[in-house]
Amino acid sequence: RKVFSDDVIRISFKKAYDLGYVYTFLKSKVGNLILRTNGYGSVITHIEPDHLAEIQIPNAPVEIRERINDLIARSYTLRDESNEMIDEATNLLVQELQLPPIYEMEKATAEVNTFSVKLSNVFGRLDASYHVPVVNAIISHLQRYAEEITSVGDARISKEVILPPRFARVYVDEGYGRVLIGGKQLYELDPAGKKYLSTEKHKSLLDRLEVSHNTTLITRSGTIGKVALVPKHWEHWVPSDHIIRVVPADNSIAGYLNIFLASDYGHQLITRYTYGSVVDEIDDDHVRDIPIPLLKNKDVQKTINDHALAANQKRYEAFQLEQKALEIMDS
Repeated sequence: RKVFSDDVIRISFKKAYDLGYVYTFLKSKVGNLILRTNGYGSVITHIEPDHLAEIQIPNAPVEIRERINDLIARSYTLRDESNEMIDEATNLLVQELQLPPIYEMEKATAEVNTFSVKLSNVFGRLDASYHVPVVNAIISHLQRYAEEITSVGDARISKEVILPPRFARVYVDEGYGRVLIGGKQLYELDPAGKKYLSTEKHKSLLDRLEVSHNTTLITRSGTIGKVALVPKHWEHWVPSDHIIRVVPADNSIAGYLNIFLASDYGHQLITRYTYGSVVDEIDDDHVRDIPIPLLKNKDVQKTINDHALAANQKRYEAFQLEQKALEIMDS
C-alpha cells in the first residue's frame, strides 16, 4: 500500500514461487548484466516494461524455483523483523525521553524567519543553520528528561571517530581487493555496483579505511546525516572518504548510539554543523561534539541497545540467505 514513482517497474507473477526466483536471477551477475544491456539514454539510462518483458530467463524445474523463492522469502522476513526491532527501539527512546514529534518542535520554535542568539552561544559560528531554534529545543528537552547529556566523543560512547583522508583510488577486479561503498549505498543490504580497492596500493591506509562490525557510519558531505550500523558481512569493507566512522566504546553502547543518531532528533543535531557554500560538509570534530543523551532508566537503554544489535544480526542472516539463493542460481 505504498506509492512508488514512475521510475519503478512493477512485475507480478502467476506462480508465487516465481517471485523470489526471478528476483534472484535479475540480481545475479549474469541476470543483472542482461537487464542493464537493455538500457538506453546518453545521460540518464532507462529501461522500459517492454524491454523487461523480453528478457529471457532460465526455465528451471519447479523444485529449484521453490527452493530459491523460499530462501528469498525468509531473507525478506528477516529484513522486516529487523526493521520492526529498529522501530521498536526508536519508540522506546522517544517514550523514555518523552520526545514530541519533530514537526511539533519545528512548528513551536521556527514560525518566524528571524531569531536572536546570545553572543555567548555563538561558538565561532556565524551561519544561521548552526543556531536553528529546533536544535536548542531538542537539547533543552533532553536536559529535562535525560539523566545526562554527553557527546559522541566521550570515551564512554566511542573509542574513535575517524575521518579518513582523501586518497587516489586504485581499483582492481573483484576478488583482488577490498569492497568500496559510497554514501548512496549506505542503506543497501548488499550494495549494488560495488567497486574494489587494491589492498596492495592502499595497505598503509587500510587501518583508517576499513570498518568493523557494529561501527556507526555517517555521511559527511553532499547528503549529510545518513546513518547506518555496519553489519557483520561489511567487516573489513571500505566506505568512501565521504563517510565518517564512529567506533563504539563497546557493544553495550553501539546499538543505542546508532538508534539515537538515526532518529529524527539525532539527524537535526548532526546537520546543524553543516558548512559550505556549494557542497555541504561536516567533519570528525563536529561528530565528536554531537550531544548524546544517557537515559535515567538503564534497563530501557540496554533494551534499545540490544534491539539494535539484534536487528543488525538479522540483516546479516538475511544477507546470507540471499547469497545462498544466488549460489543455487549460479550453480
